[in-house]
Amino acid sequence: MRIRRLRRTLPVAILAAAALVVGQPAGAEPADSTLTAQQRADLYSIAKDTWAFYADDVDPTTHLPLDNLGPGSTRGTYTSAANIGVYLWAVIAAKDLRLISRGRADSLIADTLNAVAKLKRSHGMLYQWYDTTTGHVIRNPGDIDCTTETTPTQDNCFFLSAVDNGWYASGLIATRQALPELTGLVDKLLTPMDFSIYYDDRAQTACNTNPDIEGNQPTGQQYGGYYVDQGPAGYHNGALYSDPRISMYIGMGMHQMPGDVWWRTWRTLPPQQCATDPDFSWQGQWPVPGYWQTYRDPQSGKHFRVWEGHYTYPGTSLTFLPTFAGGMFEALMAGEVVPETTWGPRGLGLANLRTAQVQIKYATDTLHYPVWGLSPSSTADDTGGYGGFGVEGQALPTGQGLAQCTTCATETTVTPHASFLALGVLPHEAYANIQRLRTLYPDVYDTNGGFYDAVNPTTGAVGHRRLVLDQSMIMAALDNALNGNALQRYFAQDRLSWAAHTYLAMETMSFR
Repeated sequence: MRIRRLRRTLPVAILAAAALVVGQPAGAEPADSTLTAQQRADLYSIAKDTWAFYADDVDPTTHLPLDNLGPGSTRGTYTSAANIGVYLWAVIAAKDLRLISRGRADSLIADTLNAVAKLKRSHGMLYQWYDTTTGHVIRNPGDIDCTTETTPTQDNCFFLSAVDNGWYASGLIATRQALPELTGLVDKLLTPMDFSIYYDDRAQTACNTNPDIEGNQPTGQQYGGYYVDQGPAGYHNGALYSDPRISMYIGMGMHQMPGDVWWRTWRTLPPQQCATDPDFSWQGQWPVPGYWQTYRDPQSGKHFRVWEGHYTYPGTSLTFLPTFAGGMFEALMAGEVVPETTWGPRGLGLANLRTAQVQIKYATDTLHYPVWGLSPSSTADDTGGYGGFGVEGQALPTGQGLAQCTTCATETTVTPHASFLALGVLPHEAYANIQRLRTLYPDVYDTNGGFYDAVNPTTGAVGHRRLVLDQSMIMAALDNALNGNALQRYFAQDRLSWAAHTYLAMETMSFR
């Protein structure tokens, strides 16, 4: 969640931007013709400035990306599976955008993957946190080295996150296609990954949950994680339209999760089918418009009854699919690598467009902010904090919420990465917002790293911190915007993408 500064002399920048089309992945579409030459030049300048962040972010000895830099000289000397995966995105983007040579990209990624091969893993998965100076698993940032904790415990010394390992795997998949000379190294890391550990294969019922299981839990969904030597975490990623869907795409693509996980995961929280089902009337809008639709799974032939629900923006005919907490990266991050907009035009592809429209409308019309883009990010100060920010509709009347949970995030902070995520669905609006951020809050950007992570749009306070996760979303979005959806095309060319393509294409959701 950060952004950066631009502007170079026009002729040089335009020539650089024009050169980006060369060397696209096979079959890539031409660069987006809806962006003007000036817009493309400005965005290329941002990519160049953003790439400068990585020179300081990667540990020179272990070759692992640090979680964050700043404020000031502060260095977050820890990393995660997600950080490693999206760092691979960023290196690929830098290669595609000709900020570095192909040989340099090979070297950077090989160094990191060779380091990752030496990290402690389980089921092929990376643990939650690693110290970037030693490569050791740690319980939490600044906390104990996990070699001191020998008894299996449900803490991060034993935790394998489903979503974080999904992002890690997505980076490996993109690398395999963008730099096929590294396929052997990638396959040694990707092949052992076993996403089946996250799938809840307990008995399903005709109800939303299984009342015979303690806690009346849903089944057929993805667990949020797995504790080594103990079993799955006790909660599910129950919202389909959220960032953990990346691990569902890959788990199904590797034939380690059945199609059940797609159909049993909820679009909106569903109405009761059985008297034992949970009452979800607490969600942002109730009753939820929609209908039950039956799908036949293309692999198993089983039939699934799916609640195709949606929300409506109050006072309008704008229908949309809510995320759980209203954050932009919940909705749009997966679309940077998976071609959701083209593969799911009647489902999640359309949902991505509607998310951006809702973000813009709420921030500008209701909150009266001069800029938009709410998503989890650093806090807009120099405490080095992190917060859950998102569009939840808290300024709207009760019952007209814009997220499933209307108390899970705050609406005070705008993060630049949200605008970049929207480039793929509303390019001109996103570009204009990026420019407004720099114009109204000049302290949010500098040429040695690009955008900082967060700004308070009311006070103008800036969080002078950059996260590798958010910077890498920016790099990925710029690669897609300026280089013919290159990162999406790498994923699409990989054999594991079949599941994402199949399930996105066959679903028709209830919003139009």
